Amino acid sequence: MRAALMVNRTTASRENNLQGVLAGIGRAAESGAEFVMFPEAALTGLVNNDRPARDLGFGIAVPGPETRAMAAMAQTNKIALAIGVLERAGSRLFDSALLFAPDNPELFVYRRISPGWHGRKAPLRVYGSGTEVNRFELRLGKFAFLVCGDLFEDKLVARVRELRPDWLLVPMHRCFSDGAHDQRRWEAKELPAYVERVRLAGTATLIANCLAERSLGGGSFGGAWAIGPDGEVLADLPLVSAGMLFVDL
Repeated sequence: MRAALMVNRTTASRENNLQGVLAGIGRAAESGAEFVMFPEAALTGLVNNDRPARDLGFGIAVPGPETRAMAAMAQTNKIALAIGVLERAGSRLFDSALLFAPDNPELFVYRRISPGWHGRKAPLRVYGSGTEVNRFELRLGKFAFLVCGDLFEDKLVARVRELRPDWLLVPMHRCFSDGAHDQRRWEAKELPAYVERVRLAGTATLIANCLAERSLGGGSFGGAWAIGPDGEVLADLPLVSAGMLFVDL
């Protein structure tokens, strides 16, 4: 499988971000990719501030206009698509990941289980969590999601190892608390922890991190990584680089 990890530059305009995602799907397909993945909250960034009246407006319906536009682009270009979004379901908000297959009308949805995407005092009647890790089967193979902090939950990693997917997908929205975009710091202090978690999962893993302005949920510094089941970094896209990482798996 030829995969493309797309790090789009997320702005304050959801419409502009959606158009960037749609264009990225097309570029990935033109480059021969069979699968393209975008980061966590790729249409908005993690802009939520635990005020439901405000935050619910950032969520999209699943299915809804945005998902239909992405599904149509994926089908037209005959490419599978994974993307992280803020999902609104009635009066609840979820940090979700979506998987589209060009040859299957079903939309697969995973909801982040770990709570780190919202504050500790956020009302849980609004800010929801998923309940289980699932394996999704496409023509290309078997996939599972963990979103950002889910990768550091032992029970969830153990569940992935039990499911034995061909690929683990990890969309992220990761930044340093001081706003630094420090490649050396990432490689020396942070990346080894991610590598170890992938090794524990025992599954080839694709990670795409949101690239967003600091005003959007604290910002995030981008980057993308393909990591083998033994923890070997197979390919990477440097921090702060909007663009696409291609990897043949």
